[in-house]
Amino acid sequence: MNNQHKSLEEVHQSVETDIKGSRFKKILSFFGPAYLISVGYMDPGNWATDLAGGSQFGYTLIWVLLMSNMMALVLQSLTARLGIVWGKDLAQCNRETYPKKMNFILYILAEIAIAACDLAEVLGMAIGLNLLFGLDLLWGVAISFLDTFLLLYLQRLGMRKMEMFIIGLIFMIGMCFLVEMILAQPDMASIASGFIPSIPNTAALYISIGIIGATVMPHNLYLHSALVQTRKINRDESSIRKALKYNFWDTAIALNLAFFVNAAILILAASVFHKNGMNNVAELQDAHKLLAPTLGSEWAPRLFAVALILAGQSSTVTGTLAGQIVMEGYLRLRISPALRRMLTRLLAIVPAILVIYIAGDDEVGPMLVFSQVLLSMQLAFAVIPLIHFVSDRKRMGVFAISTGLKIIAWTIAVIISFLNFQLVYEEITNWIKVFNNPWLTALLIIGGVGLFVLLLLTVLYPIIKLKKKVNMEVHPPFQDSVLETPAFNRIALALDYSSSDPLVVSYALKLAKPGTQFILIHVAESASSRMMEEDTDDYEKRHDEARMSRYIQLFKDQGFETSFEVGHKNRVKFIAKVCNYYQADLLIVGSHGHRGLKDFIYGETVNRLRHRVDIPVFIAQ
Repeated sequence: MNNQHKSLEEVHQSVETDIKGSRFKKILSFFGPAYLISVGYMDPGNWATDLAGGSQFGYTLIWVLLMSNMMALVLQSLTARLGIVWGKDLAQCNRETYPKKMNFILYILAEIAIAACDLAEVLGMAIGLNLLFGLDLLWGVAISFLDTFLLLYLQRLGMRKMEMFIIGLIFMIGMCFLVEMILAQPDMASIASGFIPSIPNTAALYISIGIIGATVMPHNLYLHSALVQTRKINRDESSIRKALKYNFWDTAIALNLAFFVNAAILILAASVFHKNGMNNVAELQDAHKLLAPTLGSEWAPRLFAVALILAGQSSTVTGTLAGQIVMEGYLRLRISPALRRMLTRLLAIVPAILVIYIAGDDEVGPMLVFSQVLLSMQLAFAVIPLIHFVSDRKRMGVFAISTGLKIIAWTIAVIISFLNFQLVYEEITNWIKVFNNPWLTALLIIGGVGLFVLLLLTVLYPIIKLKKKVNMEVHPPFQDSVLETPAFNRIALALDYSSSDPLVVSYALKLAKPGTQFILIHVAESASSRMMEEDTDDYEKRHDEARMSRYIQLFKDQGFETSFEVGHKNRVKFIAKVCNYYQADLLIVGSHGHRGLKDFIYGETVNRLRHRVDIPVFIAQ
């Protein structure tokens, strides 16, 4: 198994599963990844469809939530299977299978989906802060940037502590809605009848489509395939089967908790709003406003707002991890986790702030819908490759999924993809009618056709076996041939007449060969030298000239041709200019041994210099 390019390398196989002692502890060591996934199924983007379904149709559509949860369970278990057996995440597998240009488009779509998901979480948290504390939405969105540092702190604590933090948030969300259920006192018989499939009318069908379409989040498929690799397991068949079994139960329990939260929102809307004739409650703000007078308790709206904040906060942790996975998997590009988190959050915050500032708070609801449309566009491009990969007997071996499970998986993929594309189609049609702009219409049509063609390629490419072998390593292939020692014909020495000069000269002579030419460089730094340059005639200049003469004579005595250059301004630019003029093969500089504040005080040359020259820089220290 080639694991040189590891998903989430800083936590890869960081959780030990071969635990001595009780079987319960061993099983518990596998539990955790699915809870990070489950928060994506209860994020603020799902709340609107649950509220609309409950307020309009009471308990009738609970079965839709259950069905969508079962679909999610199948897909997430397949994702876990891919990560455990193949040993790569979904983004890495895509890169290994599809052409380079197609992979880049898939990467862009994945990044858009992650930004859209983060947008929903930012807005949800901002709305929660507004409802609970009366904080302006604009400030709520800005404050959400601070959770960047919370995630960085959690990552430093380790994978298990991050999982415990998320489980704690999920527990508090569940407790909030449990209290809401006690206050609402729903009709248990009506809840039970809601599990019997029925669609009262076309409006119920439309909301059902929204519930199913908003269930599976594309970034969760990338994320889960990487998170299961945080567990250290043996690679024999028995150990892999145990890992698959325990991860399935982990997924089943976590997604059932997500089902409880979504069902609780729908039941709350049914027992509070639908029961009292309020059939058009779909906005989070409306639900919060109507809970207190309807239930007669001030705690109901407060708990609703707290749960909304917790849902937004817990979901935001997974977005960054998913972003890291798709960037490393598709592009083989690793950047600082802090920078990655800030970029992801800014992609969500900037549009939210602009829309709220320009259009006002009334556009927050439509923006939430827009984020769900963007998520819907990406889903098929994650689900279809996943099914291809776990069906591949060549790579999965005995762990490839059965024919029956293939049929179920493809049926789910077709249903979810169709419903999501229908949602996208309806929204695009609505935009065309509202804006009535021929250029926008043409752009949307071209984009739609392009997505459809890309979808066909995603389906067909693995089937017709047009595969290419792609180097999956982060670094270039290891060269096991013995390399010849490079010949340095012209060696430049940056001399500052400090204690590091003897080392610079010593290394230069060791790296030289007969016929090597030396270029000695010094930058005068006295005040008069900087002001008058060559015209100065102070003590330091005379002392520098004497020192340079001695160095030139030293090299000539060794039989080497030697030139020298003296500059008076900007050490970095001058040294780089001399190296370029003489076409030097190597530059040797001395290190002062200071850093941080001293670099700011005394000046810092080496780090900036190595970016200005295109030759090797040897640091003598």
